Amino acid sequence: MFEIQPFGGIIYGADYNPEQWPRDTWRDDARLMNEAGVNLVSLGIFSWAHLEPRPGEYDFTWLDEVMDLLHEHGINVNLATATASPPPWLSLKYPDSRPVTADGVRLEVGARQLYCPSHQPFRAHARLLVEQIAQRYGPHPALKLWHINNEYGCHVDQCFCALCAEAFRAWLQAKYQTLDALNDAWGTAFWSQRYGDWAEIQPPRRAPTFANPTQQLDWRRFSSDNILELYRMEAGVVRAVTPHIPVTTNFLGFIPGLDYFKWAQEEDVVSLDAYPDPAGPHPHLEAGMSYDMMRSLRGGQRWILMEQAPSAVNWRPYNAPKRPGLMRMLNHQALAHGASGLMFFQWRASRAGAEKFHSGMVQHVGPARSRVWEEIRSLGQELRTLTRLTGAQVPARAAIMFDWNSWWALNVDSKPAVLPLLPLVQKWYAALRSLGQNVDFVHPDGDLQGYDLVVMPNQYLLAQGSAQNIRQFVDGGGTLVTGFFSGIVDEHEHIQLGGYPALLTDVLGLWVEEWVVLPPGEHNRVRFGAQGEAHDVLHWAEVIHPEGAETLATFDQDFIAGQPAVTRHGYGAGRAYYVGGDLPQAALAQVFEEALTHAGVPTCRLPDTVSVSVSRLGGRSVLHLLNAHPTQALAFTLPAGGVHFEDGRPAAPSLTLLPYGVTLIEFEGEVALDELQLTQAPAALTLSH
Repeated sequence: MFEIQPFGGIIYGADYNPEQWPRDTWRDDARLMNEAGVNLVSLGIFSWAHLEPRPGEYDFTWLDEVMDLLHEHGINVNLATATASPPPWLSLKYPDSRPVTADGVRLEVGARQLYCPSHQPFRAHARLLVEQIAQRYGPHPALKLWHINNEYGCHVDQCFCALCAEAFRAWLQAKYQTLDALNDAWGTAFWSQRYGDWAEIQPPRRAPTFANPTQQLDWRRFSSDNILELYRMEAGVVRAVTPHIPVTTNFLGFIPGLDYFKWAQEEDVVSLDAYPDPAGPHPHLEAGMSYDMMRSLRGGQRWILMEQAPSAVNWRPYNAPKRPGLMRMLNHQALAHGASGLMFFQWRASRAGAEKFHSGMVQHVGPARSRVWEEIRSLGQELRTLTRLTGAQVPARAAIMFDWNSWWALNVDSKPAVLPLLPLVQKWYAALRSLGQNVDFVHPDGDLQGYDLVVMPNQYLLAQGSAQNIRQFVDGGGTLVTGFFSGIVDEHEHIQLGGYPALLTDVLGLWVEEWVVLPPGEHNRVRFGAQGEAHDVLHWAEVIHPEGAETLATFDQDFIAGQPAVTRHGYGAGRAYYVGGDLPQAALAQVFEEALTHAGVPTCRLPDTVSVSVSRLGGRSVLHLLNAHPTQALAFTLPAGGVHFEDGRPAAPSLTLLPYGVTLIEFEGEVALDELQLTQAPAALTLSH
């Protein structure tokens, strides 16, 4: 497994677009990069039209000059294959290379990512360009990383043209072999959809009403695989020329179109573009969930934060800046969650184009008068004291089960209710984090044996093999918490009969008869124990029949009043909990805390404005403590025996963190997490410039 070590420390840098600027700016850029501590830049991401201004005519003069200049100043290069945005001449020469929407609209020239993934001439031109770049710059001493394309699936994750229809049919033939097998898997006896010839099958374009659910699910699988073929083609070219140079493509966290569990196996190192909303209630939780997914995709390998905004972005309806201190705190959080590289979009804020109002490390006002620049430069200096973190692991005893196939199936229309998955996952994630837990994400077929607790917020699609994997985990002593509307369909989107969730009723000790959908404005209540705390439940409740499970909480209202809402069941050497409604975060934390305590996992109770993570460095532990509150200082009692990570000074037993404050405390052996306490929240403080 590739480890991010050839940079002599933490990677620090940005997307660099020198083609947008006159040559006399380039040397000043290199000088400022040295001043900021930049050691890696991403180069050439959107340069195809500059590198190949006409078909087959290549001009690398400017890129040669920039590569040499960067190397002269000790700055390494993450060189892009430049295929993310085809030049206008390609669309003119091949009009059918432009992608088509589900409504039959062919997209037009004037933006980026304008290509059909099935178009063979596009693929041929892309391959030729990548070959030219790889052969020319493979020997260059500045080259340290290959950046394939850019943000696959960001704008176009499906193309519905005739070429993709043909590729879809070929994909289906390879998967099912026979039309009888396909008809059975797709349930085509419904609505007279039976296919008698492969040529009859089309993508799920706009139809009179609901398209076949399994057709929609397979289309999503195909579309992810089809784009993955493009990546594999380019990665194969650069690996053939430079097998010693690692390869990445930048992911987008929880993007709906691409199965990152599958994609990540094709990379040497995972990289992420993360843009949490600074105006959101908890941007650190929004970012942290993506950080943890990236670390989990390749079994705990450290990763690169390839893009983030130094301050404001340009594409939301309202683009708030990152208040002073927030950028630094989020980067510390990335390090705590396993990053070894911190990079930005972009180096110099653009003067023209669609992203000219997107912040840069060098803002429009210039470095001398920029608050952002001062924070950027200070962080670059601070990172030199944190180099040891690049060798740290981020151990997690709790994991969230997540599967793109299940997400796709859940999003297929014609369900009991619209159930957005990500808000639910975010709530379950926040509940685990509020108990001081490092959190991994795990595929249903992944290795569960290293975890004490696995939670499934919603695993709507559950295959037989995945259910057996979960069963073995609990039987062997693991603890499972399953959320509502889980285990409903198999891998073909067919209902699992016999009471939900049919493949796990023995593990959970119950079966679900039906669902009680709660429209907007309606709610139920869940009460833990006869005199216990009650919580409002929105969106969803269920009719649960225990068969061996113990009832921990009941519904308070409607015809299900007094019936089980949360249950616990012993199975083999382990335990399985079931949550039969959309509980608020506080109630989830109550369930998780009991489950973790029973599993012997230390916890601490923390508000959402605190981020706690633990890294492991050999036999030592590092406690990363972050105050994510924008205006309020927070006071803590620390576990005994700690020293400050940067200089080894003994840590005092109590600590006050200012707004967006960060501290790293190192311990011999394990951290006594249950000794960490929030003792007080002093009066609100106002951040100064």
